[in-house]
Amino acid sequence: MNTAAPNATFEVRKNALSETRWQTGAPRALAPGQVRLGIESFALTANNITYASFGEAMNYWSFFPTGEEGWGCIPVWGFATVLESQCEGVAVGEKFYGYYPMANALVVQPARVTPMGFFDGAVHRQALPVVYNQYMRCSRDPFYDAATEDVQSLLRPLFITSFLIDDFLADNDFFGGGTTLLLSSASSKTAYGTAFQLAQRPGLQVVGLTSPGNTAFCESLGCYSRVLAYEQLDSIAADTPCIYVDFTGNASLRQRIHGRFGHLRYNCAIGGTHVDELAAKGGNRDLPGPKPVLFFAPAQVKKRVAEWGVETFGRNLAQAWQDFTARVTGANPPWLLPQRHAGRASWDAVYREVLAGKGDPRSGHILRP
Repeated sequence: MNTAAPNATFEVRKNALSETRWQTGAPRALAPGQVRLGIESFALTANNITYASFGEAMNYWSFFPTGEEGWGCIPVWGFATVLESQCEGVAVGEKFYGYYPMANALVVQPARVTPMGFFDGAVHRQALPVVYNQYMRCSRDPFYDAATEDVQSLLRPLFITSFLIDDFLADNDFFGGGTTLLLSSASSKTAYGTAFQLAQRPGLQVVGLTSPGNTAFCESLGCYSRVLAYEQLDSIAADTPCIYVDFTGNASLRQRIHGRFGHLRYNCAIGGTHVDELAAKGGNRDLPGPKPVLFFAPAQVKKRVAEWGVETFGRNLAQAWQDFTARVTGANPPWLLPQRHAGRASWDAVYREVLAGKGDPRSGHILRP
């Protein structure tokens, strides 16, 4: 990739995520203070479909605006190298981990440049959550390991969410006795990261709910107290005090859980991978029990940083990350096997596979221009 190469961006129609297109154009000249990053690789997971599903509600479309009504660019996590720089303190050739568009390049306006990295100070990102605007200099990033870039792209943003879900539930004393936790989409990376964290807390029963084809995979992880196919939900006693951690947004499953468990303490809504279900009208209408509450990770980050301080928060997260990745990569077989894909046709195919919720749960997709 070089600075003369045309920009190429993968876009989706906001209200019909299966409709996609490529937009290309000549790269614009940099203004003073700007930096052009060449995107080298990024992960595409169900988490990114969640970004698209909640794009309007949670402002995910606002990070990388397309300039055309109705079309959006899905944010992803990965690595990029500086191609051009008009900013002091950010040098050509440096590599950064951060939040990128599904594209081959990104122009940023670095602000608050430190040895650790910078924040994108572009005007359109000023009101957006700061956690998504930070770019970490790989040479100084305590999470970075050149040998495991793919695993970092695939799991780091998801595990941060997992870490925060576990912390949020514990911070709220599991809402008064919900010691059984029901995790849907148990084979997903964010779900099993959450289960890994929860499993370290004594007295909790962590039940993974998944499709029949993924039960063996979930059981092999060893982080769930019990794994059930969705059809086996009724094997849990109806009077069980429980918390539902919803990673799918599946309206029919939500109705079943709320209808069955009279002692449901809390519905923590995380994901939105069942796009058709999310679009179904009346998904929460006349729902018995507690109203589902959408979990917003940056709010828990803000709370903990205020209480613990930046250094303690970072240290706790880094230790949890190291413990988790040691388990993921050290297991036999490994929990995760990255697969690399390059070129437009591959991006299209992988996107449709992830959008449809298909594929081997042990596989992780890494896309490269």
